[in-house]
Amino acid sequence: MPAKRFSRLFRTAPAFGFVLAAGLFLGLSHIVHADTPLTAADYSANPAAMIDAYRHVEVASVSDAMEQLLHEKRYMSHHMQSIFPAKFAGPALTVKLVKEENHDPHALDGMLRAIDSGAPGSVFVMTVEDGADIAGMGGLMGTAMMSRDFNGAVIDGGVRDLPQLKKIGFPVYALGPVPSTSVGHYRFAFMNQTMICDGVSVSPGDIVAADQDGVVVVPRQQAAEILVLAQKLDNSEHSMYSFIEKYHSIEEAVKQFGRL
Repeated sequence: MPAKRFSRLFRTAPAFGFVLAAGLFLGLSHIVHADTPLTAADYSANPAAMIDAYRHVEVASVSDAMEQLLHEKRYMSHHMQSIFPAKFAGPALTVKLVKEENHDPHALDGMLRAIDSGAPGSVFVMTVEDGADIAGMGGLMGTAMMSRDFNGAVIDGGVRDLPQLKKIGFPVYALGPVPSTSVGHYRFAFMNQTMICDGVSVSPGDIVAADQDGVVVVPRQQAAEILVLAQKLDNSEHSMYSFIEKYHSIEEAVKQFGRL
């Protein structure tokens, strides 16, 4: 637009000029805000943003952050394997099954009720007592979780019906695939209580994050602070890749960034 015409437009339509200027200001403000890292206070005030951020940060960085801040190891063992490469995070919905031979058709009703009461975005976390060779879940439960928009499942026990779970793309970490059933051999113990899953304490609402490196459990009360540190560790490590490629020295990279 020619300068004279643009100037005339602002003189004859001051309201338009004000709106345009305001729009430009808001747009620039949005860009500046988008580039500004969120603080722990920001994440505490916006739990949805915190969960979303956990879906993008690396689990290894989260694990390191918890060791540095809490002086605790809160990751599950190498026995916990994904049925296909996956990355997810969400608040834990906890369930426990205990061994008990029975002929009670309602012995596992509580487990099904837990799924049907779970909020979207949940991660179903279940401990199956001595259940390495018992399928804690399969295709039916996975389909139900998928339909309720769960983010994933972590089973301290076995899993079956892998073709269906892979077909619908529902991510599950478990001790391994087995064809067995828990029906007639287990009873529902409780839901939404603190329990141990593959050696790690999990409370309802703790953030469970998983990727190809494994599974971590983040205490909800410290989740925002842990996330911010994990993001910093992520950024340092990612910066180191290009540094190492350029200077061909991991020793110099560690000196420069203080990360290994």
